[in-house]
Amino acid sequence: MKTIKKCFFITAAAILLIALTEGCARKWSEEKMDSHTLIHNKGGVTLGYSPSSGVKIITADGLAFKDLNRNGKLDIYEDWRLPIDDRARDLASRLSVEQIAGLMLYSSHQSIPSAGRGPMGGGTYGGKPFAESDAAPGDLSDQQKNFLSDDNVRHVLITSVESPEAAAAWNNNAQSFVEGIAFGIPVNISSDPRHGSDPNAEYNAGAGGKISMWPGMLGLAATFDPSVIRKFGEIASAEYRALGIATALSPQIDLATEPRWSRFEGTMGEDPGLAADMSRAYVDGFQTSSGRDEISGGWGYQSVNAMVKHWPGGGPEEGGRDGHFGYGSYAVYPGNNLGDHLIPFTEGAFKLEGPTSMASAVMPYYTISYNLDTVYGENVGNAYSKYLVNDLLRGVYKYDGVICTDWGVTGNVTGIDKFEGKPWGAEKLTEAERHYRIIMAGLDQFGGNNAKGPVIEAYNMGVKENGEEFMRKRFEESAVRLLRNIFRPGLFENPYLDTQKSKSIVGSPEFMKAGFEAQLKSVVMLKNTGNTLPLKKHLKVFIPQKYIPAGRNWFGQTTPEKWTDPLNLKIVSNYFEIVNEPSGADFALVSITSPEGGTGYSTEDLKANGNGYVPIPLQYSRYKADHARATSIAGGSPYETFTNRSYRGKTVTAGNFHDMHLVNETRTKMGSKPVIAIINVSNPMVFSEIEKSASAILIHFGVQDQALLDIVTGMNEPAGLLPFQMPADMKTVEEQHEDVPRDMKCHTDSEGNKYDFGFGLNWKGVISDPRTARYSN
Repeated sequence: MKTIKKCFFITAAAILLIALTEGCARKWSEEKMDSHTLIHNKGGVTLGYSPSSGVKIITADGLAFKDLNRNGKLDIYEDWRLPIDDRARDLASRLSVEQIAGLMLYSSHQSIPSAGRGPMGGGTYGGKPFAESDAAPGDLSDQQKNFLSDDNVRHVLITSVESPEAAAAWNNNAQSFVEGIAFGIPVNISSDPRHGSDPNAEYNAGAGGKISMWPGMLGLAATFDPSVIRKFGEIASAEYRALGIATALSPQIDLATEPRWSRFEGTMGEDPGLAADMSRAYVDGFQTSSGRDEISGGWGYQSVNAMVKHWPGGGPEEGGRDGHFGYGSYAVYPGNNLGDHLIPFTEGAFKLEGPTSMASAVMPYYTISYNLDTVYGENVGNAYSKYLVNDLLRGVYKYDGVICTDWGVTGNVTGIDKFEGKPWGAEKLTEAERHYRIIMAGLDQFGGNNAKGPVIEAYNMGVKENGEEFMRKRFEESAVRLLRNIFRPGLFENPYLDTQKSKSIVGSPEFMKAGFEAQLKSVVMLKNTGNTLPLKKHLKVFIPQKYIPAGRNWFGQTTPEKWTDPLNLKIVSNYFEIVNEPSGADFALVSITSPEGGTGYSTEDLKANGNGYVPIPLQYSRYKADHARATSIAGGSPYETFTNRSYRGKTVTAGNFHDMHLVNETRTKMGSKPVIAIINVSNPMVFSEIEKSASAILIHFGVQDQALLDIVTGMNEPAGLLPFQMPADMKTVEEQHEDVPRDMKCHTDSEGNKYDFGFGLNWKGVISDPRTARYSN
């Protein structure tokens, strides 16, 4: 018998029988790849493994399985035919406390290749910086090898990548590295949003790019079309998986009810209904696999876990100050309106149309949601709040997915204005005590923590307080949730990538085209006096240079002042003739950004007045906060000797006030000729300072210059709508409630149009269509 000759005979008859039935009648085939081997099961899944990892293939019923723990047996967690929950529970029960502690960690930011130094941390290769080493871009750094092996980290956050091929190679190296450790748990790679647009990039039909370019999140919301954001999710997930990414630290579904908040631009606007619909579409697009890519329940090889943020809504920051710093540690609810902030979660991300049912992970924000805890009476950061997490999210809303802290909430901090740890309300606890508080509040994972030590200390605290059985059960509970999100995208079966295929997928012409079309749909026309737009091509245009003042970012890095062309003149020249003087122009294009009001805190003011709190203006010119609260709603920090954070009577000028002068001075120079204002908007703004100087106004939320020029020349008609209100003045900003949407007096322009939520113009006038009927009432 030819089939018997292929079997490897050993003395025992029983083993011979196994060889005949499992080895000889196998239903799988093998394919060698550059960095790994694929096993194709007939009628089943494709397995990927690295021969160098020590993992072997075992067979059962003629099918192939990976022997990840190398014990020669097919264990429940290794059997891809079984339900994911059964596999996750089996594996969780096998893990040691130290291994579960590693699962509960989420790495700090990692670039590919690792940076030698910088605010996000550095890395070395054989003890040398990357530039001085012989390492390839996709190699693991010394630090990465350390936290993957010694600390059992299996969740890694990547930032910049040199190329899709480098990202794919890094993924393969990381997966091969961990495959040979203990139970062979794959790395779950994640990313913050990475699909923004490069304004200087030129779009050409049929051309690809580094990654598809889309409008910012506010721009996607400005389409008022959930199908656009669903399409974005489907494309972004395909590109993410080609980069090795299986978890998206997005979407940011905070309801943007506080117009001064610095993270306003990352939201879906201020309306709960629109935000819920957009959230649902986003998560469905990212998480759903279909056809051959589906494994079960809508999950599969094109699925990316969506970690929605930030519970219970990071929008209502008092005075607009952000929770990354101690001076922005409080979210306040003067309108008693927590309910609206929960809607994007409870009616959107937790009520999907697709089969994955709900977002697989949630991230609470840094802030102390002031006086919301009516049970325990604690004012602590959201991740520390048993009421907000265990009682509300897990209890009332029955959420059983992963809950992960925001990055660095357990770290130490040395001052109110330091970009360090963010343990608001728990500053006096040790790091281990913070970990314990968070675990007992119902969370599963610690963002930005590479070291398992504090988690194990927290476990021991729990054993002392509650007993070993209780804490082991609590840790396994989190382990099951975390493992579930690694099983669902098929990482246990095949975490490996074909680097050339990744190169062809990421930024493919098809994806670039879809992103550009979305950019066009996101642009909002606010003003068009006398049908100024569209303009004919080949007219003469004057484009004044923009002044960029010197500045300093969150990480303390400074940028020098400069004068710069605000648009890509090469791209503009494809549409118009550029002239250097207003007198020779048919019209002017003035490109600016919305007012940059700062952070709401000034160390100089602290030294001068003993209170560093200052206003965040949404206007360009000098602003005195005469209408601000005399007494802040919230306050108190170990780093301050007072609790009143009021800035009433203080004065601030926007950092880019020159933009206002640019528009108004250009109007003077142009006389009666058209002035087109193009504004990149990050927050609502007071338009009264510049609106009358503009013949037409287009606003956008991060698009390519080419998209704007296509609209200016009528190649495409503007269709975007405002996903938030534009305030009439700063008085209405000061008097609105941080937690209440659509409660400001809106700017009315010289044409009589009110810049309210849902407003936008097309060539015919004010847009009135099914979108406005659904959301604007």
